[in-house]
Amino acid sequence: MRREGVAYAATGLRRICTSASIGPVTLAAQPDVVAIGETMVLIAPADAESLEHAADFRLDPGGAEANVASHLAALGRRAAWAGIVGDDALGRRLVRQLAERGVDTRWVGVDPEAPTGVYFKDPGHGVQYFRAGSAASRMSPALLDELPLGTARLVHLSGITPALSASCDALVDAAFARVAAGPAIASFDVNHRPALWPSTDAAARRLRELAARADVVFVGLDEAAGLWGSATADDVRALLPEPALLVVKDGAVGATEFGAAGAVHVPAIETELVEAVGAGDAFAAGYLAALLDGIPSAGRLRAGHERAVVVLADTADFPRNRP
Repeated sequence: MRREGVAYAATGLRRICTSASIGPVTLAAQPDVVAIGETMVLIAPADAESLEHAADFRLDPGGAEANVASHLAALGRRAAWAGIVGDDALGRRLVRQLAERGVDTRWVGVDPEAPTGVYFKDPGHGVQYFRAGSAASRMSPALLDELPLGTARLVHLSGITPALSASCDALVDAAFARVAAGPAIASFDVNHRPALWPSTDAAARRLRELAARADVVFVGLDEAAGLWGSATADDVRALLPEPALLVVKDGAVGATEFGAAGAVHVPAIETELVEAVGAGDAFAAGYLAALLDGIPSAGRLRAGHERAVVVLADTADFPRNRP
């Protein structure tokens, strides 16, 4: 893969890598965290009005891995996002916005033959996705060729990516293999999106298999119930004994970490809920930032809750003008 808009010989992709796209990131610094996956343009009402009646809208980057990278950057960590966007205004916009947040975008590819995906957030009514045939769905193991996985401390993936296409599924397998062979730890958010999978059984098998390969796993208890019939956090741990750290989130109740020392539970922070979408990514970022700092279990969980509250009180996945 080559830089500065030159086509990649093997893939036909180009790389966004200019001083303008890097924003405040120092080019010489290698990221502590590399997040790999799909990012789309998120269109959401500027306030809590419904999509149907809102007068003003925001266009922001949206995607589990880019959200995690954005929150980590806001928390002072060197975080990169790697993925593919279309050769279009929306793709250029989302990469610029991520760079403005402090996310390292040096490893973003551009596919001239497929568009950037878009999704809409409708407060109180969920989200609508327009991602079929997107540039991100054409990601493959080739995306890993120049990523600094040998120097990163942590690589973050999610269960959305393997559901996008066969080549994206192969990318996740290859990423886990690369991380296992190096010094970084692998973080995996189950992020089950039923509409992306051919069946619940297929999702349950594949997501269980991938989670077992990670060092740190995040899963909602509601997700685990739908996928594997798990009724309690202990049930999830019994199903997933392999990860060194398993974090089971239970909404407004709190979150439980399972590790070498056993189970640690920290209650959620009470807050006024505006929109819940994206809060899981914020939680993961807060937790991972604390993990990288060597903070013990309870502090890690608390840090996750503190970051999630920022998103729960807003319609955006990464609220503007918030620390």
